Amino acid sequence: MEAGGLLDSFIYGACVVFTLGMFSAGLSDLRHMRMTRSVDNVQFLPFLTTEVNNLGWLSYGALKGDGILIVVNAVGAALQTLYILAYLHYCPRKRVVLLQTATLLGVLLLGYGYFWLLVPDPEGRLQQLGLFCSVFTISMYLSPLADLAKVIQTKSTQCLSYPLTIATLLTSASWCLYGFQLRDPYIMVSNFPGIVTSFIRFWLFWKYPQEQDRNYRLLQT
Repeated sequence: MEAGGLLDSFIYGACVVFTLGMFSAGLSDLRHMRMTRSVDNVQFLPFLTTEVNNLGWLSYGALKGDGILIVVNAVGAALQTLYILAYLHYCPRKRVVLLQTATLLGVLLLGYGYFWLLVPDPEGRLQQLGLFCSVFTISMYLSPLADLAKVIQTKSTQCLSYPLTIATLLTSASWCLYGFQLRDPYIMVSNFPGIVTSFIRFWLFWKYPQEQDRNYRLLQT
């Protein structure tokens, strides 16, 4: 196999493995909900936003004919649907969850109606859908910035996950390389903030290590 083909296969495999690994992180929440029969310490909003993100990129991949995007986001959407249904089953306040889910479905229906009915040109539809997916993904990567500010304020990295930071870096870097290879700015640019925020988290882990974190909490008590 030529070097170029080997590199392409490596990038494709990295995108699939690292992304599905991130999506499967919710299985620990699913196991927690089943064991405790509650949704304590489980956040619903990440499931919902990731579902929107998966369905958006799935539509983009289908319109573009990109098999990697289709497979990864189809599996991701299926997993998020499973997490949402489990959360709904164990959540005592079902009305709020149902309202949020119905709002999501309404937004998705409006979006699909706009892209498929009001944008007849396939190329224009692809560009606008890619822009929407990029903006949404960037907003997801930037949403934890409030947590990073909290880390600096409290001098504690307790609210950050080191394994998740590594997974985010590997996933973002893989998709950036994939987008660069395809010369697709929507894929490439949307994942770059994930690399930046991951390195910021690594810096915070270095600046506020766990030992210092424990000492700081002892001083606070």
